[in-house]
Amino acid sequence: MTHRSLIIGASGGIGSAITEKLKANGSEVTSLSRSEDGLDVTDEASVVKCLGKATGEYQLIFVATGALEISGAVPEKALRDVTAQAMADQFAVNCIGPALVMKHALPFLPRKGPSCFAALSARVGSIGDNQIGGWYSYRTAKAALNQMVHSAAIELKRTHRDAVCVALHPGTVATDFTAKYAGRHKTVEPDEAVHNLLSVLEGLGPDDSGHFYDWQGERVEW
Repeated sequence: MTHRSLIIGASGGIGSAITEKLKANGSEVTSLSRSEDGLDVTDEASVVKCLGKATGEYQLIFVATGALEISGAVPEKALRDVTAQAMADQFAVNCIGPALVMKHALPFLPRKGPSCFAALSARVGSIGDNQIGGWYSYRTAKAALNQMVHSAAIELKRTHRDAVCVALHPGTVATDFTAKYAGRHKTVEPDEAVHNLLSVLEGLGPDDSGHFYDWQGERVEW
C-alpha cells in the first residue's frame, strides 16, 4: 500500500523540505499552504475548504505552520512589552490554527494500522524547561498547542489504537522564521531537520502518543 502524507504549511522552510523528502521516499503527498492554496489556518472556513482537496486516508498528517513575528510584533523581553493584540495573534496562529487542523484533519487517519499526526511546537513552549522567561506570547501560544496535542491524543486513542499524536521541537532550523533569533544557537538546514524529525516519528509507537519530543527523540517536559 502506498504511504500517503498530508502536509499543512507546505510552503515554509520545514514544510517544503518535508514535502520533498517524503516524495523522494515514495510517499504520495498532498500539500496545502497559504501561498499555493490560500489556506488560512486561523479561519475555520478556509481550513474546511482547503482540506476538501484531501481524499482517502493518510498515514502521516504533519502541521508545519507557525510564526514568531506577527504584524511587526517581536518576542517580548519583559512583561511590560506584552500587548493583548500580540498575544491574540500568537494564539491564533500557533495554537488555534493547528487546533482547527486537528479538528478537521484527524478523521483522515486510518482507524487500523500505524498512523501519525504531528505538529511543530517549540521547546520554549515547555513550562518545565523555562529557565529565563521572556517571549511571553510565543511561549504561551506554544504551551497551549502542546495541551491541545496532548488532549487530542487521549481522544484519538479511543478510536485509533495504532495512531500517534505528538508535538515536535525541530531545533533551531536555518529558515527565515529563525534568522533574526538564532544567535549563538547551532542551526541546521531544513533538510537535516526534516531527516531528524522523520527519524523520530519512525521510532514512535502508540505508547508514545500524547507527548512532546525534540529532534533527537528525547521527550521534552510540558
